Amino acid sequence: MGAEEKWDDAVGKAKEGLGKVTGDEGTEAEGKADQAKAGFKEAAEKAADEAKEKAGEAADKIKDVFKR
Repeated sequence: MGAEEKWDDAVGKAKEGLGKVTGDEGTEAEGKADQAKAGFKEAAEKAADEAKEKAGEAADKIKDVFKR
C-alpha cells in the first residue's frame, strides 16, 4: 500500500471512529468511504503493475520469436 493509500485509510479510520463516538452517522460513513477508496486505489495500482508485467513478458516472447 502506497503512502497516499495509507493516509486515506488512516484518515478514514479516524473519521469512522469519530463518527461512532459522536453518533454522527455521516462522518462515520465518510470514514468508511475513505477506507474503501484507499482499498480501490491499491487494487487498481496492483492491477496496473500486473498488466505492465504481463505486457513485458509478452514483448519478450515476441522478441524471441523474431530472433529465430
